[in-house]
Parts: sequence; C-alpha cells; structure tokens
Amino acid sequence: MNTIPAAKVERWQRFRDNRDKALAARHGWLTLTSFQWLEDSPAAVELVPGLWSTDGTTASLTAVPADGLTLVETGQSMAGTIAASLADEESLMWVQFGGKDGARVVVELAMRGGRYAIRTRDSESPVFTEFQGVPTYPYNPDWEITGRFEPYPEPVDVPIATANPLVDGIHRTVGEVVFRVPGSPHEMRLQAEEEKLGALTVTFHDETNGETTDDWRKLTMPRPRHDAAGNASVVLDFNRAINYPSAFTPYGTCPMPVKNNSLDVRVEAGEMQPYPGED
Repeated sequence: MNTIPAAKVERWQRFRDNRDKALAARHGWLTLTSFQWLEDSPAAVELVPGLWSTDGTTASLTAVPADGLTLVETGQSMAGTIAASLADEESLMWVQFGGKDGARVVVELAMRGGRYAIRTRDSESPVFTEFQGVPTYPYNPDWEITGRFEPYPEPVDVPIATANPLVDGIHRTVGEVVFRVPGSPHEMRLQAEEEKLGALTVTFHDETNGETTDDWRKLTMPRPRHDAAGNASVVLDFNRAINYPSAFTPYGTCPMPVKNNSLDVRVEAGEMQPYPGED
C-alpha cells in the first residue's frame, strides 16, 4: 500500500480549515435568508424595514429612524431616501439592522440579470449557527491530476443557466483544460474561466451529483505553467473541488456548468452534499 505523503495531507487540511472558516464568516453565504426582486414603486418587502424600489438604473430605499436601519459602511442611522447604482453581477452590503449591535441582519443590494434585488444575510440563521464544516471525501492523491490548458485565441461568452431560474448567466470561456482520469480510456475536456493572476476555474457535473455530491461543483487551479515549447500544463486537484453557495442556500444565483462540462466518471473527491439525506 502506498503511503500518502504527510505534507500533502497537511496542505489539504489547511485548505479545508480555511474553507470552513470562510464559510463561517458572520454575514457569509450561510446566512442568506431571502432573495427578493425590487419593484418600480416604493413598497415594503419581507424581512426588511423601509420602502424599496428601482427605476431600472438605480435602487432606492426610504426609511425613518424608527426602522432601525443603519448604513453598513458608516454605521450612520438611515433617515430619508438613499440610492445606489450597480453593474450586472455586482453586490453592495448596503444597510443593516437588528440584534444587540444593530447588525444582526445585513441587506445586500444585488444586480442580477439586469434587475435589482435584495438579499438578507441573517447571522442567526440556523444554517449558519449550526454549521460544523462541509463533509468531504477523504484526501486521495490519485485525484491530483496533471493536464494541459489549450487557450482560445479570444475569450468566448457562452450563455448559461444559474441556480435561480429567473437569472441567466454568462460563462466567459478562455480555453479548455484537457486531462485523463486514472482508469478512464479517454481524455476529458472542461471549458475554463480565468480568475485573478491567471488562475483557472472549471464548473462541472460528474456521476456523483445527486447521490453524494451537490448538482454541480467547481474547481480552481493555479495559473498554467509554460514549457520551452509553449505548452501549458495545469494541475487539477479534485480534492479541492468545492460547492457553490447554492448548495447551502436556495437564495444563490450561482452559475451552472456550460453544456459540455459533464464528466462521465465518479469524481469521489472534494466536497460532498452539505446536508446528506435531504432533497
């Protein structure tokens, strides 16, 4: 039996610890408790004080001191009307209220699919307060795979669906990651997006989805390394495959994989379903 190098396990465990710590942030993804579109006339919304509206270009909030709303950025009490403008896919942690410190709930303003919406982030949500870490497959070095990156001449914008059926998305494909899974007779290809500093991200389906893992997951890999011949190699460590926020909450607008990003194998590595046995 091959012994797994302790250093690799330790690095993976640090990754897991940091991942769970990030999810446990006070107003992080686990605290989402609503997603509501704004209408064109000022109106009350569920779970949040004040009157909310949008003219399509900006979002507006009207409140009185008795509403108990304060601005997240400054802590200033809300009185009167404020407005904000966002680009598509942008978010703003705008106002807060509730709790002993007045910041139990943060209201996030978001622009999704060309429309304004708000999401509440409640630090007393049971999903957050009962969180004990994401279940994962045991670390397996066989799922750390070297492949190659084949860049496109120019990025290609591919329309995709998202976790919210009313929100469409765009996958800016910069190329394809090509690799071979141990035991599989053929090469596999996943369309990739580029992140900061040249890192790549792939969003994918595999045969474990709906059984032991969520409906789709994502994997980020370091910037490709180029050899003297100009070939670009990448390392896909599926032990670091993670869930999108939509695996934890119904209020995410997370991107689904592009049509061809489905692997015909069981990727038994990385994060599993957060709530085993639940639909």
